This record gives sequence, structure tokens and C-alpha cells, in this order.
Amino acid sequence: MTKIIADIGGTNARFALVNDNNAISNVEVLPCADFKSPSEAARDYLKRVGAQPEAGAFAVATALDGSDKVAMTNHVWAFSINETRDHIGLKRLKVINDFAALANAVPYLTEKDRYQLGGGAAQKNMPIAIIGPGTGLGVAGVVFADGKPVPVPTEGGHVTMPATTAREFALFEWLVAHKYHHISAERVVSGKGIVNLYNAICGLDGLSLPERTPAEITKAGLDKSCKVCVEVLDLFCHFLGVAAGNLALTWGAAGGVYIAGGIVPQLGDYFKNSRFRDSYLAKGRFKDYVERIPTFVITHPYPGLEGLKNIA
Repeated sequence: MTKIIADIGGTNARFALVNDNNAISNVEVLPCADFKSPSEAARDYLKRVGAQPEAGAFAVATALDGSDKVAMTNHVWAFSINETRDHIGLKRLKVINDFAALANAVPYLTEKDRYQLGGGAAQKNMPIAIIGPGTGLGVAGVVFADGKPVPVPTEGGHVTMPATTAREFALFEWLVAHKYHHISAERVVSGKGIVNLYNAICGLDGLSLPERTPAEITKAGLDKSCKVCVEVLDLFCHFLGVAAGNLALTWGAAGGVYIAGGIVPQLGDYFKNSRFRDSYLAKGRFKDYVERIPTFVITHPYPGLEGLKNIA
């Protein structure tokens, strides 16, 4: 039986089919902004690939409360699971958190799907922490029961982000004064966070620079054509390290801390040489504890889809 799976973020929806052999095919990435709803996007996808599956599983970037209603955190889509199922023509549709899907996949990733950045060997059957900056910031964990992985989705991207220097305090004060009442990790460690940092630096330093997208800021930071963008990337990697180190301690993540999402893989060698690992290690008396824990960057292009294929 053919199944449809979709990993739906704040910017893009990744669709694929799963066949009877549990193999993924026909992967397509559709911009969420091009469609009024996930069912409309799914119908468009199925029409083009010429398939009509009976079952499906969607992973969505938002908190789920067990009800039929779903509202995206970083996109305007709000929908009924049952109505979406019927509109697509499915007999069965399961909807889970996007990082629950990712957590389903992480224990089965191989060396070709990731690279290690510091730390020792991952300990078998020990907790794993996952953090992934994309449009927003996803966080999840994996624990093990009788040797079997159990995904634990969370809303850890919305924890408070600490400022530890005068410059960081000043930037956060600017963001509080002009945009947010609470500076969560997502406000500075995500695509939107990259724009927030750019705007805060410009505002704080009295600079009049053109508006830029996350991709434009990243490009200008990597090629060093804009000093503000260079600082943004430095801060982004620093704050990601702070958040990842906090997760390592909170989860006791001897199984490793995994960096997911679409931003970090695009940074390439810049990320490897950034402040990320130093900021991750800045845990005072527990530096040695987190230093033993490996950090991995996921390079698999569609890990969320891998985590969905056994769920539909």
C-alpha cells in the first residue's frame, strides 16, 4: 500500500511516497506560502506524481494537544486533521510533531548521514538531545526503554535564552524594547532569529542598512561583505552552542547532541570553525561533563521523512 508522508515546517513542506517495501520516493519540496492549506499542497503533489495513497503521516512544526485542530507556530496554516484526511482522500492520517519525526530517525542515522564535531564516543542506549534551527527552533530528545528508542517531542525552542556579555544584554534589551517581551532561544537561533539579530545590531548601533532575508544575511556573513552580517553569524553559532550545551546537561545526553535543521549544513566549514563548540563547553564546573558528549551535525537531506515512514 502506497502512503504519503510530509514534513511540514514554517517555510517548506517536504512530501514523499512510501511503497510496500518501506522505501521513500518522489521527494518534492513545496513552499508553504504557495498553498492555502496542507491538504491543498498534498493534492497538488499527488496530482503531479500520479498517486492516490490510502494512508499518510504528516509531521508539523507546532505543539500538538491531541485534538483534531492544528495551528502552525511559524506559519498561518491552521487545519483539522480529519478534514485534511478527507480532502486528500485518505482512509487514515496521523499527525505528529516535526521533531518527534526527527527523533524517530536519529537513532538510525549512519556515519554518512552526519558528521561529528567534538566530544568522545556516543554511549549506546543513553539519552540523545536534538536541536534544529530552521524557520523556528525545534528541540526533542530520545530516551531508551529496554534498548528501544522512545522519542520525546518538546517545545524547548521557547526556553529563555541567557545573555552573558554586555553586548548581548544590549541587543536583548533592544529586542525587548522594539519587538518581543521574552527572548527565547528561537528568537536568536533560527532563520527568524538571524533577522532579529541583524535588526538589533543595526538598531543598537544606529546603522541604516537594507532589509535582508536570512539567506542574504548568511551569504553576506560568509563572504564577509557586511560587518553586521559577520557579527550575526558569530552570535548565531554562539547562541546555538549555549542552547546545545544546556540540552546536553538537561538530558544527560551521553548518546550525543544532534544539530538538525536547514541552516547549519549550509554554513559548512564556517560552522566547524565557529564559536559553537566553545560556547557549548562554557558550563563552568561541568565543562568536563559536556566535553565528553559528542555533538553531531545531521547532513541527511530529509531525516524527518525517514522518521515518518514507519508511522503512516
